[in-house]
Amino acid sequence: MHATVEVISCDQNLNRCCELIELTAKIQGQLFAILNLTAAEGGHYAGVDTLKTRLLPWLGTCFSMGRPSVTDDTSLQLIQDSVEKDRRIRELSASHDSEVQKLDTQLCSTRLQLDHVRAELVDAHKELDDTKSKSATTLLATEDEILQLKADLRSAHDQVEIYKRKLGAVDDYERQIRLLRDEVSYVSTEKAMLQERLVRSRSPSPLPRLSRSSSPMKSESPTRAQLTNSSRHARLVSRFSDLYAVERLEAQTLLRRYITDLEMVQKIIFIAVVESFKTAKLAYRQFKLRVRKTLSPSHFGPESLEDAAVDYIVRNLDLYDVQTSVNDVINAMNVNPRISFPPEVDFVLISALIRDTCRVAFAMQTLAPALDLAFASDGELYNEKKYRRSYDSEFTAPLVMHHVWPALMDGDAVVVKGEAVTRRGALWSRSRSQTASPVRSRSLSPSRSLAFNSKRSLSPGRLTTSHL
Repeated sequence: MHATVEVISCDQNLNRCCELIELTAKIQGQLFAILNLTAAEGGHYAGVDTLKTRLLPWLGTCFSMGRPSVTDDTSLQLIQDSVEKDRRIRELSASHDSEVQKLDTQLCSTRLQLDHVRAELVDAHKELDDTKSKSATTLLATEDEILQLKADLRSAHDQVEIYKRKLGAVDDYERQIRLLRDEVSYVSTEKAMLQERLVRSRSPSPLPRLSRSSSPMKSESPTRAQLTNSSRHARLVSRFSDLYAVERLEAQTLLRRYITDLEMVQKIIFIAVVESFKTAKLAYRQFKLRVRKTLSPSHFGPESLEDAAVDYIVRNLDLYDVQTSVNDVINAMNVNPRISFPPEVDFVLISALIRDTCRVAFAMQTLAPALDLAFASDGELYNEKKYRRSYDSEFTAPLVMHHVWPALMDGDAVVVKGEAVTRRGALWSRSRSQTASPVRSRSLSPSRSLAFNSKRSLSPGRLTTSHL
């Protein structure tokens, strides 16, 4: 052994010692890694006592041996620092334990709440299953009803389409019938004219010439207005009925959005129709005067100037300025004391009904004789020949409360019946409303003042001519 030591040199021995130190350092590093891992598994505060009682004193002994220059004061200060750190560690451990206990308590309460919520969820699932089972049976019955309703709806749509086709065919037939009637009347007239010419050419007697001179205002050949008078009469009567069935209901629906009183709505529509006829008749007279003035310098022919003017108007009905008449009707309704309207809207709302009524009334003036509205006043005696009662009338009442739609007259004959509302005490309620409002009673229209004037008795013809 001694010989071996002598053989190895100093450098070799130092190298061996360094290798041992390196191995020892590696082992210590592994030991400290194991120590760190073991301490980490215990948490923040586990293993503190072991480290204080065994590792720290050993490390302190090692360092004190390595550095003997440390004084007693420094050791005392280190001990004090260690004691202070131990106290802080104990306080942190106690607070950590209290927090852990609080968290355990909260966890227990949360688990209890979770169990309660789970129980409620189970009950809700059971109720949901029951509701699903009940809804399934109800849904089956509802689906059957829906299928049946859909089948009924399809059949109803099919029937409606069939009726529409039939109605279209009927309209076509009626149109063809009117055209054929016009053609027949025109051919009949031409036939009569040819026969008359044939008779005059064969007969040497001057009687036809004398008979022609006895009636100079009647022309030998009828104008187009005279030939189509019957067809235009039927078409205008039908159009007047359509105004009652279609345009009146549309205007009533529009007015009901702003006025809740159905009686006031019906009065507004009735007065609008009456004012439209008045304005259209006035416009027809003015238009006719202008046409006669225009045709008079250049007129010559067998027909009279009056017939030529009417024939021109029939051929050129589009020249009628209907918008001016609509504005006149709205202005007249704005000053009418019998009706009222909300301030935020205007009577322009029913301008479509007024425009169509003005056109029909203007075209009716070209007929021979012209069609006109029957005279009507609130509180008059109900006439079954002129009117039919509305659904909300008192069928035993003799007086008219107010009118819904006017009657159309051809002279003294009723062409289309109107509609009226009859109530008991209509005349008394009307006179009471007049005395309660003296300002409005002074602005009454002539038709209202004449209707209740017992000292004057005018014929229906005079009233119709002067006030409609």
